[in-house]
Amino acid sequence: MQLSGSITALATPFTDAGDIDLPAWQRLLEAQLAAGTNALVVAGSTGEAPALFDAEFETLLRSAVAFVAGRIPVLAGTGQSNTAKTILANQRAAALGADAALVVTPPYVRPTQSGLLAHFRAVADEGGLPVVLYNVPGRTGCDMAPETTADLAMHPNIVGIKEARADESRMDSLLPLRRQGFAVLSGDDPTALRAMLAGADGIVSVASNVVPGAFRRLCELARAGDAAEAEEFDARLHALYHFLGLEPNPIPLKALLALNGIGHGLRLPLQPLSSMHAAEAERLHADIIQLEQRCRIKAA
Repeated sequence: MQLSGSITALATPFTDAGDIDLPAWQRLLEAQLAAGTNALVVAGSTGEAPALFDAEFETLLRSAVAFVAGRIPVLAGTGQSNTAKTILANQRAAALGADAALVVTPPYVRPTQSGLLAHFRAVADEGGLPVVLYNVPGRTGCDMAPETTADLAMHPNIVGIKEARADESRMDSLLPLRRQGFAVLSGDDPTALRAMLAGADGIVSVASNVVPGAFRRLCELARAGDAAEAEEFDARLHALYHFLGLEPNPIPLKALLALNGIGHGLRLPLQPLSSMHAAEAERLHADIIQLEQRCRIKAA
């Protein structure tokens, strides 16, 4: 597996009653496919994975695999705080038809670097799926060092890393690991262009839930080395990047999705977007609709 381009970390739509909204989920999937998204992540951080029950995880993944029908890869977010539980989650995702697993560094328990090596090797050996490493220390309290990633990149069943640290030096230390069979992916929307112009394979994006066509175009420009046009295009997305960081992910994103008629709210302890940001959400929603329309016209 060689992952690249625009990969969307899907949000999970809920009904007013707080259940999974499967019709809205399928509309979200359809919008991603129509826009040319290159791969999808089910039940990652943006998908509120900790709030999902096992049966809901299975429903979402089974539905996505059936809907996508092999047209693009479907990754399942499977990372747990314990290795044995992560292996079981991977095996369950494999049985449901996932193409790969996005496995975050174990949250909360703060393993050592040697613990991370042992963890990911065990998951890659026994989980039954290709593994994409996911490093997001701001959420997990654990930072996987580039040297650890370099060791893990040699494992035949570890196929990439999503690096969510935004600092340029971190990405620069990972880019030499790129090869056939191991992708280096940005996990930070505001710095994704910089990473791709430096050689990263793509982005696992939050913003592409609402601007999938724009992110497909941004990745095309960046990977073609067209820095000037890519930077001009990326500048149109800066207001969106800012908005999505106003409150913890996916709170602002789900406010925009709700304006698109996809889902209603979040699960506690997450709460809806603060009312002080409602007007900005409305303005931004109108802008991104126009941007997506222009991307569709250009693609046609």
